[in-house]
Amino acid sequence: MSREPPHYFGAGPALLPESVVKQASQDLITYLSNDVGVCEISHRSADAIDIINTAKARLAQAYSIPDTHEILFAQGGGTGAFAAVAYNLTAAYAKKTGKKGTANYLVTGSWSEKAAAEAKRLGFTTHIAANSKQSAGKYGSIPDSATWQFTNDISYVYYCDNETVNGVEFPADISANLPQGVDIVADMSSNILSREIDISKFAAIVAGAQKNIGVAGITVYIVRKDLLSRLPHEEEVALGLPIPPIVFDWPTLAKNNSTYNTLPIFGVHVLSLCVKSVLDKGGLKAQQEESESKADKVYQVIDKYPQVFNAPVAKDARSIMNIVFTLPSPELEKKFLDGAKELRLNGIKGHRSVGGIRISNYNAVTPQSIDILVTYMESFAKII
Repeated sequence: MSREPPHYFGAGPALLPESVVKQASQDLITYLSNDVGVCEISHRSADAIDIINTAKARLAQAYSIPDTHEILFAQGGGTGAFAAVAYNLTAAYAKKTGKKGTANYLVTGSWSEKAAAEAKRLGFTTHIAANSKQSAGKYGSIPDSATWQFTNDISYVYYCDNETVNGVEFPADISANLPQGVDIVADMSSNILSREIDISKFAAIVAGAQKNIGVAGITVYIVRKDLLSRLPHEEEVALGLPIPPIVFDWPTLAKNNSTYNTLPIFGVHVLSLCVKSVLDKGGLKAQQEESESKADKVYQVIDKYPQVFNAPVAKDARSIMNIVFTLPSPELEKKFLDGAKELRLNGIKGHRSVGGIRISNYNAVTPQSIDILVTYMESFAKII
């Protein structure tokens, strides 16, 4: 089985590394010594448990995850994580303080906006500490940290490290700009495994796998172990805390090695293969250098032809993973998309909520694909 190398820039579900596609396709038919494929084995079989443990070990190696943190796999995607974070972080704060606390959110795009809205909908006390749409009139920047306003009873601070739709990415972790000792939660769904980070600074990192680290159906949680201990449910109820569905209860997931319910083992296996591909490349340092190099090539063309490619994101907040721009008219946008399709440059139409063009520069997108894209952008800019 083979395919012509694709030049696909879709934002998620996204392109997988070629080595991963080949290995996963073989494992779909038969896995190791089994007569069946990886999708057909029990999620509690020895082979499945080995897949889970191998994936965890590879993630731990890639990020140098300290012993203070645990890796969990679950279903529910990023949207499910909105709820899981609110339930578990509020419960952890209640055990520590005896109070419910207030969840503080930094809103810099559509995903952090949805995360805050979901926490509020579920009955948690929420506070918007910063909102770039309110301060700048649109999403496309990160408010100056000096303007962030937090409550005095922070149960956790939540932010989306990379806003897939709006093309906004925090250039570094935000721990130095927060009140000392608060629990920080980062949604890294679309930039996980793309750059080096210090896991120890985070209470939790969450990521839907379908963008940069696997296929839809798996959510990764890297959580500090002290969050896995909570008050008895009756005490939480007395404090006014909502009790989470058991599939979102991190202590339950941890006690059962993420197999309390039927875990999509194929998704974990693909995730593990994706992490291996980064390790084989030289680890996160090498991957970060490659990602930044690819993105820089695209941004150079955008900046070279501002009359053709309008970049709506402030330069200090530009995403390395999701590069967005617009063209002067709908007609030119259609012409650009049609020309790209002729070159097999696919998946570049912007999100339906904002339009324009979006180039997703995930790990599986090769430097060769980027070179073809920027050559096309150059030629397009010169002929219109």
